[in-house]
Amino acid sequence: MLQSTVHYGIHFILPLIIAYSFFRKKWKAAYLIMLLGMLIDLDHLLANPVFDSNRCSINFHLLHSYYAIIVYTILALLKPTRLLGLGLLIHIIADAVDCSFMLL
Repeated sequence: MLQSTVHYGIHFILPLIIAYSFFRKKWKAAYLIMLLGMLIDLDHLLANPVFDSNRCSINFHLLHSYYAIIVYTILALLKPTRLLGLGLLIHIIADAVDCSFMLL
């Protein structure tokens, strides 16, 4: 229960806080763009099984690889792609927190 609350809190609340704090004039659009970062979970469809509660997605799935994370960081640093990059990194943070719960 706690793990799911933290995971989905990061996915939905953190982008909202960032959107409202740093992109106040267009916070709704910023929030929606950052939420698009969840689309990288489509790579889970390539795994067998698609969902495994004991699997850490970081560096297992293609769009969760360390190479992809480098690309997401670059996107976050560039102004035209900043919101998308932030959304993707927030997604990775949420999944990394999930992985850390597996170690407990």
